[in-house]
Amino acid sequence: MAEVRVENLVKTYGAARALDEVTLDFPDGGFFGLLGPSGSGKTTLLRAIAGFVLPETGRVLIADEPVENVPVEKRGIGMVFQNYALFPNMTVAENIAFGLDVRKVGAAEKKRRVTEALDLVQLGAFGARKPHQLSGGQRQRVAMARAIVTRPRVLLLDEPLSALDKALRVDMQIELKRIQREIGITTIFVTHDQEEALTLSDRIGILKDGRLIRHGPPREVYDDPRDSFTATFLGDARIFSGTREADGLRLADGTLVPGAQGATIAVRPENFQLSASEPNAPCRLRAHLVQKIFGGALGTCLLDWQGEVIKVVGRDADFRALPESGPVWVSWQPEHSVTISP
Repeated sequence: MAEVRVENLVKTYGAARALDEVTLDFPDGGFFGLLGPSGSGKTTLLRAIAGFVLPETGRVLIADEPVENVPVEKRGIGMVFQNYALFPNMTVAENIAFGLDVRKVGAAEKKRRVTEALDLVQLGAFGARKPHQLSGGQRQRVAMARAIVTRPRVLLLDEPLSALDKALRVDMQIELKRIQREIGITTIFVTHDQEEALTLSDRIGILKDGRLIRHGPPREVYDDPRDSFTATFLGDARIFSGTREADGLRLADGTLVPGAQGATIAVRPENFQLSASEPNAPCRLRAHLVQKIFGGALGTCLLDWQGEVIKVVGRDADFRALPESGPVWVSWQPEHSVTISP
């Protein structure tokens, strides 16, 4: 296991900067999630750490050692791809042992390590099967076992769960976290799924147009996004802008949001409250309920305010007393007005 650090990485493709002066630490033994929209640079950064992409400038360090000139196979990297990349003509055990064969590990040691890896991913009875005889989740576990059996210093995961259906993804998220905790390996995980990043990661980094926009513990980044892109990309948020006054934020319709510390604030949908009558709340707006959306235990209400949409998420039971449409009040507490940059 080892800490990973990238310093001032720049990678260009023509006129486009896939990585634009990216500097970031990946703690030893941690689970770090990289997320961002398509083309943000997250996979390029992962591949630069692995050695598949060579940046024009900057450094990649693993355990404080620069590895820019170290070949892929000597960096101590284990990698799991989106498409599993298993050999169909090999058994599960043979697939897992492939990296050990390349390294000319002895037969007894190889058998011991493969058995350990199979047990770790809870596939001890599946070693003799072929990949086509396994489910998608089981194939992903084989790919994990193959990546860790060589005892890499760093594990890189490139959207490994994106091919799975929702229920299986949730199960595999639990398994991924368990395996990572059990072996204690530094893990860097690329995903476009915000919920997945929040569920799995100890720390996250958000990229946009090749630049690192925000990073930190998931709850900290979610609760204090600092900019409108992070606020709306990681989860959802309603952005309000207006004129900063001594006692709060004055919106365009004249409403004062007391306690707001800047000219632009974000409020998460789950922090709104709805009522048919005017509430005794410091932050409140008159709006028009357009639609109620049933989602099981949690529901969503879409409101029209000044021609803009406000989304409110809460317990469906709390929304049942509201009309299907019509005037309502939306309110929130001052501490949920998070100051951000536009």
